[in-house]
Amino acid sequence: MKSLIVTADDFGAAVEVNQAVEHAHRDGVLTAASLMVSGAAAADAVARARDLPKLRVGLHLVLVDGKPVLPGRLVPDLVDRGGNFRNNMARAGAAMFFYPKVKAQLAAEIEAQFEAFAATGLKLDHVNAHKHFHLHPTIAALLVKFAASHGASGARVPLEPGRILAQIEPGNPPGSVFLTQPFARRLRRQFAKHGVHAPDQVFGLAWSGAMTGRRLRGLLEHLPNGVSEIYLHPATGPYSGSAADYAYAEELAALIDPGMAPLIAARNIRLGGFCDFWIQ
Repeated sequence: MKSLIVTADDFGAAVEVNQAVEHAHRDGVLTAASLMVSGAAAADAVARARDLPKLRVGLHLVLVDGKPVLPGRLVPDLVDRGGNFRNNMARAGAAMFFYPKVKAQLAAEIEAQFEAFAATGLKLDHVNAHKHFHLHPTIAALLVKFAASHGASGARVPLEPGRILAQIEPGNPPGSVFLTQPFARRLRRQFAKHGVHAPDQVFGLAWSGAMTGRRLRGLLEHLPNGVSEIYLHPATGPYSGSAADYAYAEELAALIDPGMAPLIAARNIRLGGFCDFWIQ
């Protein structure tokens, strides 16, 4: 059996993202969205989600390229002078791993983001992290702990099978697909130990910000058995903080392409969110 979760990341980052999520869910094949609870348009995202009862919403944990939920004075070692998270992931990750006071601040911020999601009243469908920062062992341990205690139905583990990508675009996938695998496999074991489910395979790492209609169609045509997740970054256009090289509108166009739904039906692919495949 083939089951598929189609997720939009960065829900709440901007109204342009929220508009795309709503459009792709109402008129396309989008089934889930990952919410940035401290995003500039988080309140707008929550309001839209409440009007979309079939949209499965999860927590997109942000520890880089964004602002914390907690005041900066409570997490001084996680933020810069402007109150934003430090964007040097290597340096920030080292501090999180080696310094107990930084780890304590990290735990407080992660818990605060889970609590902020709970305060929305939305059901927690899944968890993941911006830029896959949850592959970091310290963040992973904390995310697993809070995901289990907050009743998340599932979580993203970015294990992307290169053989499927090669069937769509011959050649070697980006090195990130292979470099992240040891950390992702470890994360999968941690989630499984705590009863949090993860898809059998995830697509979006190699083509992040470039999930064109042709690529999405190719994934649907070559989708393996089991539960898969395809994640995208749709938006109606550029916004403050958006990546210059991301094809936001093109990803939205792929999601609302009228040919996608018939292809999914023809391939007997079952669509849903994490909670539709795993009940926590």
